[in-house]
Amino acid sequence: MSKILKDKTFEIYLTAEEIKLRNSQLGQAITRDFLGKELVVIGVLNGSFVFMADICRYIDLPLTTSFIKISSYSGIESTGEVRSILGLQEKIEGKFVLVVEDIVDTGISMDYLLRALSEHNPEQLSIVTLLHKPDAFQFNYALDYVGFEIPNKFVIGYGLDYDGLGRNLPDIYQLSTP
Repeated sequence: MSKILKDKTFEIYLTAEEIKLRNSQLGQAITRDFLGKELVVIGVLNGSFVFMADICRYIDLPLTTSFIKISSYSGIESTGEVRSILGLQEKIEGKFVLVVEDIVDTGISMDYLLRALSEHNPEQLSIVTLLHKPDAFQFNYALDYVGFEIPNKFVIGYGLDYDGLGRNLPDIYQLSTP
């Protein structure tokens, strides 16, 4: 099944069922690893909002949530520059922080975010990402929890967008090659 958004065609890549199963597995691993600790879960807007809502339901621990907003995309291309649009509002000093990201591709945005959050002296800073593009990744920091490793192709759905469109799709779609 394909979807057309604006001038691009996308083919299904991961189904809602595959995503749900993997989210359950990630939530169990996070619960096990942070047992006895209270988490501060920080979602990176806009893309992570669907994944964050779902993953939080699978984490069986006391947790608080917050959001930050950064941007590094224009259309289907990374600009290579990160802009902070909405900063951290909560105190995270001495706390266990889990950053929730929809996708880590080049890693530029996450590197920026890790440096910015580290300045607030959390006890531990961990990352969960639904998608990771190892072929595009330019850094050597650890991604603690990865849902799926995917090829270096543009994807939409389940919170990910193409110029604001497609976030509401329950499945993840990959840009078709002409």
